[in-house]
Amino acid sequence: MQTSWLRSTIAGVALIAAGGAAFAEKANDTLRVAFTKELENVDSFFNSSREGVVLQRAIWDGLIYRDPVTNEYSGNLATNWEWIDDTTLELKLREGVTFHNGEAFNADDVVYTVNFVSKEENGVKTQRNVNWMESAEKVDDYTVRIHLKEKFPAAIEFLSGPVSMYPDEYYAEAGPSGMGLEPVGTGPYKVVSVVPGQHFVLEKNENYHDSPKGQPEITNIDIRTIPDVNTQMAELFSGSLDLIWQVPADQAEKLAEMDKFAVKNESTMRVGYLSMDAAGRSGETPFTDIRVRQAVNHAINRQELVDALLKGKSKVVWTPCFPSQFGCVEDAAATYEYDPEKAKALLAEAGYPDGFTTELYAYRNREYAEAIMSYLNAVGIQTDFKYLQYSALREMNMKGDVPLAFLTWGSFSINDASAMVSQFFKHGSLDDARDDQVLEDLNVADSSTDPDVRIENYAKAIERITEQAYWAPMFSYNTNYVFTKEVEYTPTADEVLRFTTMSWQ
Repeated sequence: MQTSWLRSTIAGVALIAAGGAAFAEKANDTLRVAFTKELENVDSFFNSSREGVVLQRAIWDGLIYRDPVTNEYSGNLATNWEWIDDTTLELKLREGVTFHNGEAFNADDVVYTVNFVSKEENGVKTQRNVNWMESAEKVDDYTVRIHLKEKFPAAIEFLSGPVSMYPDEYYAEAGPSGMGLEPVGTGPYKVVSVVPGQHFVLEKNENYHDSPKGQPEITNIDIRTIPDVNTQMAELFSGSLDLIWQVPADQAEKLAEMDKFAVKNESTMRVGYLSMDAAGRSGETPFTDIRVRQAVNHAINRQELVDALLKGKSKVVWTPCFPSQFGCVEDAAATYEYDPEKAKALLAEAGYPDGFTTELYAYRNREYAEAIMSYLNAVGIQTDFKYLQYSALREMNMKGDVPLAFLTWGSFSINDASAMVSQFFKHGSLDDARDDQVLEDLNVADSSTDPDVRIENYAKAIERITEQAYWAPMFSYNTNYVFTKEVEYTPTADEVLRFTTMSWQ
């Protein structure tokens, strides 16, 4: 799908480069990075975007760290931990750590953070990340116990990912809005300034503790939100950006051919899917009929989408989770061959011989959404396409106002099926299926300490979800990273920009 506009864009930015690009900011030790999507709130508990995950890992620390390459756990703000019983985890904390504002880190901060975020009324955006915790208690200044609501074998994985530790005194005063404007953590980078949704400036934390994240080498990180990828590319050529990511495959291929930049492709845990309102939360909708949902699944040529649009390390996915996640049993998933005629027959059987019209929502990858629309239109499902900001679409989803949506989920890079399948199919605000059998299976899978029992019950849930065609899972994502040859960086497969692993050539 290489088009003339792509060639002209590349040619245009090449002329900019030929006219004399500015030097990269190596001289000022400032890495300039572009975000594509507007970040709703920097507070890591009050956004669920990938950009938020990137900033979370730079500004804050968790108690535990998982190496993105080896998947081994090690202590971060905790030095070691042990299970006192099935629902009580005791952690010894690292001494001598300070927050960016000078507050000393100790057990009070862990207790305050856990007790605040675990209460649903405090409004953490992704409840699944925190609602497995009941509370925390202080044993002494550097020992805490986290009490779980029930057995949750993925606790260590979650504590190594989205559960950041906040300064108790500052957060009690500032709250999520204050933390979003003036973030304070213990992480490798501290925040110099925030222009909400537009501009974030970070500075190396010279007092960073001996963390497995590693010590930062680049002093300053300057991040701007630039929604248009072509503008990002032009700025990369002109020398006002050093690194862009999530670059579409066609543009990345052309940039690689020019041999002017480093272009790297890496797989991610992100899955793209169509969510259908099987429970009828949005009112009377054809998607309450399993035959319509099956028709949607048969209408989409997943392999063609991967080959023509995503490319790289992407692949077709049939599961409502990423295949590498523990419990994401691929063999349990029903599959749907690309068969437009079968899709039409199912629609006719469901009472829609001439098809129907539905709203289709999306928030990213417009070209992917438009390709999906063409497949649906070909079998008679006409779409009223609505392209929204992520935060706006998420709010609509939570209210149950969306009949059909092209969505993605990166699981906060948590390598456990509970971070995706349980996020969307346990009768929460984002569950458009509301299937009691699935809920029962996931409750067992999420709470059992026997790995075989977990796998068995995740498999049951996946089988039911896919046979009932509640979703149309489609593909995994890959990410293209493009940066100047003065930057040294090796991306990881969890879709997290790690500034601590970046350096200058």
